[in-house]
Amino acid sequence: MKRGRVGIICVALLVALPIALSGLGWLGGFRINLTPSYPLGLWRIIPLHRQVGIGDLVFICPPPTRTFELARERGYVRSGLCPGWISPLIKTVTGLPGQRVEIGNAVTIENEPIVASTLQRTDGEGRMLAAHSGGFVPDDHVYLHSDFAGSYDSRYFGPIPADGLLGLAWPVITMAP
Repeated sequence: MKRGRVGIICVALLVALPIALSGLGWLGGFRINLTPSYPLGLWRIIPLHRQVGIGDLVFICPPPTRTFELARERGYVRSGLCPGWISPLIKTVTGLPGQRVEIGNAVTIENEPIVASTLQRTDGEGRMLAAHSGGFVPDDHVYLHSDFAGSYDSRYFGPIPADGLLGLAWPVITMAP
């Protein structure tokens, strides 16, 4: 009988420990990035005590729209704890409210080309990708980008609400994908 209890306690600890560590990590602002858009590994959300700016690397929750539901179905974004059960994105802010975004073969913002912004016509599975039409970044929105060629970013989904901003993305322990 005693041996059985010890076994149950060991199994319970093996199950509870990862869940507890995960919860503490979540509460502490730690996230694991498993996508190639930015280095793989452990990241931390740093609260932003100022207005978001061009060049800021951020964690942001995408809005729970049909566009992001489809993106999750196709594997462009993962499931997570943001609204609509989508994982936060790590992206660089490249456009702010009132700035003009033009999309051709690549992206320009205020007539400045965005590095590594060539649009892909299809995803890795050969499915068509629709580019965003461009235009002005609306009030209370941000335009997001990643230099990774296969990144799902504002080239495809357009500007998204800045109220989903969680904070700056700070690499803790990372490695190149």
